Amino acid sequence: MPDSTDPGRAGSSDYTRVLDGIRSLHDRMDELENFALPSGRAVTAEWRRAVPAWRRVTQGEPRWHVGIAMVAAICLQLPLPDRLVLIRPVWVLPAIQGLLLVIVGVLNPHRIDRESRLIRGLSLTLVSALSLANAWSAGRLVVGLVRGTQGNAAGPLLISGGIIWLTNVIVFALWYWEFDRGGPVARAHATRLYPDFQFVQMTTPQMAPPSWEPIFFDYLYLAFTNAAAFSPTDVMPLSRWAKAAMLVQSVVSIVTVALVVARAVNILR
Repeated sequence: MPDSTDPGRAGSSDYTRVLDGIRSLHDRMDELENFALPSGRAVTAEWRRAVPAWRRVTQGEPRWHVGIAMVAAICLQLPLPDRLVLIRPVWVLPAIQGLLLVIVGVLNPHRIDRESRLIRGLSLTLVSALSLANAWSAGRLVVGLVRGTQGNAAGPLLISGGIIWLTNVIVFALWYWEFDRGGPVARAHATRLYPDFQFVQMTTPQMAPPSWEPIFFDYLYLAFTNAAAFSPTDVMPLSRWAKAAMLVQSVVSIVTVALVVARAVNILR
């Protein structure tokens, strides 16, 4: 009869009991998990509800949203009179901007989630070119109105002022979109914790689906309301650069609207 006090046999028995205990514990945990959450998909959904999309890694937003806005900003420069454009003839600068847009679209055509200094540099160059062209047009219009050399007819004046105001909205929306939390790629990779703009969905996540995260349209809405109300509405700037950018946009919008409308009303009288 084998000796039950054999050390080798006792060690094997202890090892078996430990394995049985681990298996039993694992089975109990599975039962508890199945009781609370019936499927693996439920675990994922619960985790997604706990961590909103704007704070975790996502697939990135589509390119076509911002592409349409850039095309609109480029095309809006074409109806402006030659005296208000930066480079003559009027189609030269929009053609250069269009070429930059095509290059950026070819390098990253679908989702904006690719980290590339080249793409980032080209995108910022395009936004800078749009900003410079519109700032020049706004400056020329304001100086002309102050000196009395611009705005002899109310119709063309209102059209030019409206084009500059609308382009200003798109341009600042692009800047907000490009720099909030490091830009669209950084937001997709969740590399920065603190946002530069506080959207309503961030403060009340229960009022938004778990997949919500800011896309270009949200920044376009921010730029439009800031240009129309001359102050923040439901989106609050948090960082100093965001406050400064919204301040500049409000000043440009106030000056453009006030001078253009005042001059047009004076002409119509």
